[in-house]
Amino acid sequence: MSRSEGRIPLAVPSIGGNAAAYLQACLDTNYVSSVGPFVERFEHEFAAAVGARHAVACASGTAAIHLALLVLDVAPGDDVLVSDLTFVASVNPIVQTGAQPILVDAERSTYDIDPALVVAELDRRARAGEPQPAAIEVVHLVGQPADIGRMMEAADRYSIPVLEDASEALGASYTTGRYAGRQVGTIGRVAAFSFNGNKLLTTGGGGMVVTDDEAFARRARHLSTQARLPGLAYDHDEVGYNYRLTNVAAALGLAQLEELPRLLGGRRANAAAYEAALAGIPGLLPAPRPSWADPSFWLYTAMLERPDLARRDRIIAGLGEGGIEARPIWTPIHRTRLYADAARLGGDTAESIFAGAFCLPSSSSLTDDDRERVIGCLRSVAAEVLG
Repeated sequence: MSRSEGRIPLAVPSIGGNAAAYLQACLDTNYVSSVGPFVERFEHEFAAAVGARHAVACASGTAAIHLALLVLDVAPGDDVLVSDLTFVASVNPIVQTGAQPILVDAERSTYDIDPALVVAELDRRARAGEPQPAAIEVVHLVGQPADIGRMMEAADRYSIPVLEDASEALGASYTTGRYAGRQVGTIGRVAAFSFNGNKLLTTGGGGMVVTDDEAFARRARHLSTQARLPGLAYDHDEVGYNYRLTNVAAALGLAQLEELPRLLGGRRANAAAYEAALAGIPGLLPAPRPSWADPSFWLYTAMLERPDLARRDRIIAGLGEGGIEARPIWTPIHRTRLYADAARLGGDTAESIFAGAFCLPSSSSLTDDDRERVIGCLRSVAAEVLG
């Protein structure tokens, strides 16, 4: 049965090219663990693809964020500013270092962290003589580049490092301004990417630390291999982690990286089709498309013109009844029971986005027929729910 006759999932891998050949090479050589030629090849070619000097492959995007925080020397008792509207994996590593997350509200034009709130908080702390945060973690949500320029200027002014969580935004870039031509993940001191099963590029599960700082890369690699010192003896100079990516996963990642233009093209074709359709569906709005950036549209996110949780959920349910998988955008971190008492900056923009935004099928392999089926079902369900 073709996909158009069955269920259309939210996001699935599109694996082709050299994947089978590279995986067979791992089996033929018996290099299946964290030692093997594909790990270094993947790191080198990934760094080149995004425009960075160094990349360190690790077991997950969460591990990459954790390593990035550690190389920035984030320590117990520190504050880290981070997006409120994000997946919990952006925030948990902050707590794992012993630091405290300060949740920053979103801005409506990108769904990303609000730069005005970040700048205002840094200036306020400076005036009050309070310690500045140890880091600012900027999340590029669902493929949308954050408005990072003003935050970088303020961070530079106060010597605060910026960590980019680019887990959801591989291939997104800036088109105008100070960072024109730069991809997300290459602006801050260090960045993290994810290769989870539903990401644009997948290794089944994996991640990457990216940086231009050789010392950062060297320390991230050291920490990812249990902080083992060179030599025959098993000696270690600090607490490390079993975070290294396997050769098998790296082989799959390398094959996917070679296919990146095709994978991005599929996401952007989805976005173009959905945007055109949403312009004609009363009560719905398209995903953000800032004039200064080229999003990757990892997950295409539509929005109710009048956010309402009940109606959003009815649309998602109606799509599900039609065999179309959709889901809400991430729950704001402060709404989770784990972080209900976390410190916050801003108002209720993240709440409003959550109440109205939902993600549509976004696999790179969607066909024109698939997209038309999604659009047809969405048009019918929206007419019923939104009247």
